[in-house]
Amino acid sequence: MQERAARTRQAVLEAAADEFAERGYEGASLQQVVGRAATSIGALTFHFRTKTALAEEVRRTGRARFGRCLADLGATADPLRELRTLIGALARMAHEDPFVRAVRRLEADHPEGVPLLAETWLPALRGVLDRAHSAQRLRPGVSAEAALALLAHLVEGAMAAGGTVRDPVQDAVWDVVLHGLAVGPAGRAGPVERGAEPL
Repeated sequence: MQERAARTRQAVLEAAADEFAERGYEGASLQQVVGRAATSIGALTFHFRTKTALAEEVRRTGRARFGRCLADLGATADPLRELRTLIGALARMAHEDPFVRAVRRLEADHPEGVPLLAETWLPALRGVLDRAHSAQRLRPGVSAEAALALLAHLVEGAMAAGGTVRDPVQDAVWDVVLHGLAVGPAGRAGPVERGAEPL
């Protein structure tokens, strides 16, 4: 019985993630959620008393999945190469994971009073840039704070666009950005080696 209840709860959550991602909070329908989950309103309300409670659990699940993805990336010897990997992972999660898509849509609908997904990925981005700065991999005159502000804007754009298809234009854009941040082997500005999967 408990196993069946757990399966029903998971089915409801997955259906709700799709529904919130597609329709937002106001447009989402609990009837549509139970239809997608092939269950009943009674089963839904047994697990989630209100639409708000359901949305909060979708948010919590999406943030947790996003956090696990970032934790799995790990540090590399070259922090600028790591930036390319990190940004690609952020874009893919925002495009492919229904819970992350739902979190982003719910944030757009009701940003007030809710911890933003950026609070999950901005510290990871800052950590990579701090390592690049410590390793003297940033071009002289480029502060970690300025680089963070630039990359945060670009990451938001990459996440909005998605990252499942190799796009030579996006790839070229990131080459330009990372070239502008990087110091070459002799302390001069230089290109960043393409070792990670491109966006």
